[in-house]
Amino acid sequence: MRGGRSDAEQLPEGLVTPALVVDADVLDRNIARMAEAARTGGFALRPHAKSHKCAEIAGRQLRAGARGLSVATLSEAEAFAAAGVDDLFIAYPLWPDESRARRLRRLADVVALRVGVDSVEAARRLGDAVRGSDRAVEVLVEVDCGTARTGVPAADAGRVARAASDAGLGVLGAFTFPGHGYGHDPEARERAARDEERALSEAAEALRELGLEPRVLSGGSTPTAGRWRPGPVDELRPGVYVFNDAQQLAMGCCGVDDLALAAASTVISVPAPDRFVLDAGSKVLGADRSAWVTGHGYLPRYPEATITALWEHHAVVHLPEGVPAPRLGAVLAVVPNHVCQPVNLADELVIARQGVEVDRWRVAARGANT
Repeated sequence: MRGGRSDAEQLPEGLVTPALVVDADVLDRNIARMAEAARTGGFALRPHAKSHKCAEIAGRQLRAGARGLSVATLSEAEAFAAAGVDDLFIAYPLWPDESRARRLRRLADVVALRVGVDSVEAARRLGDAVRGSDRAVEVLVEVDCGTARTGVPAADAGRVARAASDAGLGVLGAFTFPGHGYGHDPEARERAARDEERALSEAAEALRELGLEPRVLSGGSTPTAGRWRPGPVDELRPGVYVFNDAQQLAMGCCGVDDLALAAASTVISVPAPDRFVLDAGSKVLGADRSAWVTGHGYLPRYPEATITALWEHHAVVHLPEGVPAPRLGAVLAVVPNHVCQPVNLADELVIARQGVEVDRWRVAARGANT
């Protein structure tokens, strides 16, 4: 996770901290790079919007060539539909209770809607939920490629697909998430990408045996970017790449110059020569700490420092021997470990270019967890 100084250090003056600051130049570069990688690889790009939850960033992704957006929840889908996005995939095995059934039907009337399923029971309930909507709702069967989260074994994809088809749903194909590609080992990311291909290929065959030709086989993640190859996968859903974060830096998936988002935080205490405290705690940075990161965030100004503890409104930073502490009142950038959590905690993003604030964007899907 250690490296040189980054553009994330260029914070606008006069900010009320803590605040999430986005370097628009880095953001645009990240979006363009991923769009070009998908285009040249022959993949459709359907970025996962749970990482940014922001209509302005969604618009940038769509203008760069994204086919539509992926979201994690029905309320995220509703937020982006309200912002004008008309092609959405809820990449999650929804359980349509009575309330969600009404909401799904309303949403299906105004957008091209895809939904994930991974059980016969959910497929039947989903068919009942959206029956009579103005537009047909299509489903993708979720299969597990090794992450051991949600998703049926690829060989069982046909069973779920048949239930969905019998419930009146259009079966579009299958999807998976290669989450076991996260970690220090680059070979793990390579294996995850291959596991994804094998699982989706097997799922496709299971659907074909039922006479259902898969039109979409969707996978992809930010850590497996660059390891995709032509084959069964034809759609990619990376999300974190728009900002990157300390996890991606630690894994070697990005460099310090690819970090587009940081929390501006003020030094509020210097209780010891080797320790200082910032005002960005877990309610700003999130509490995620994976095994492959050191501490609770990355400080571009002090790349060898470690955020050793987070409270709700405190971040305790320890410095290496001989490194002088910052002065009280100094404003520093902190790159979160996992960027999706801080964004979900923020009302708005401060947008900057070359260290100057140029705009503020509302986090439109903030707290959209249902």
